[in-house]
Amino acid sequence: MHDTMRSFIIHMSSSTARRPNAEQLCADLPSAELIEAVNGRDPAQIAGVTLHPGNLHRPHYPFALRPAEIGVFESHRRIWRKMVDEGIDLAITAEDDLRIDPDRMNAALDLLRPIATPDHYIRIPVKQRETAAQTLAERDGLRLILPKVIGLQCVCQVVGRKAAERLLAATDHIDRPVDTFLQMHWITSQPVHALLGSGNQEVASEIGGSTIQTKPPLTDKLTREFKRAAYRAQLHLHPQRPA
Repeated sequence: MHDTMRSFIIHMSSSTARRPNAEQLCADLPSAELIEAVNGRDPAQIAGVTLHPGNLHRPHYPFALRPAEIGVFESHRRIWRKMVDEGIDLAITAEDDLRIDPDRMNAALDLLRPIATPDHYIRIPVKQRETAAQTLAERDGLRLILPKVIGLQCVCQVVGRKAAERLLAATDHIDRPVDTFLQMHWITSQPVHALLGSGNQEVASEIGGSTIQTKPPLTDKLTREFKRAAYRAQLHLHPQRPA
């Protein structure tokens, strides 16, 4: 799989603080290249996006999409489209605030080599929080699982071409962030697996902060937490199950 595996790192060229980390990822990941991020604040760049206020799917999403979230979603779609158009069967897709442990990542890719197909979407998350509905492979502290509830963030994943095709078809209209949408396997018809124990880290705070997070006032924060908990409870009604 290393021979055919490509890597795409989402990076906005104007984000100079993140450039060294993005270039390090290009050096560390197989056949890697930078993909220019979509700027969600530029109307021209998101002219093809049809936005909805959280009401396209159930559960309804209780927050307004921020420009940065629109940009991130469209950046991932840009990679999915490239995979479909160019017939790329498997690719690591990463955001430019990822830091990998090269040895652990090589071990992770070795574990995935006999398993990953163009139908797969496999998260390699930085947070090891997901609970397994099924364990598919286990070796050297690495564990490939089908999580009951799919975790958030799209910092690093292995995406198959057919998965990319399915996700592209399902996202002509968007009403929530990409990671939140990917949790809705019953809408996308795309199972999402997770490979735990990779040593992956997210280092946004070290390289100029997150492009998305803002610090709201406390009352807003509490309201958001309440809405988020209610939304999460709805997701738990739709667990992934072994095929």
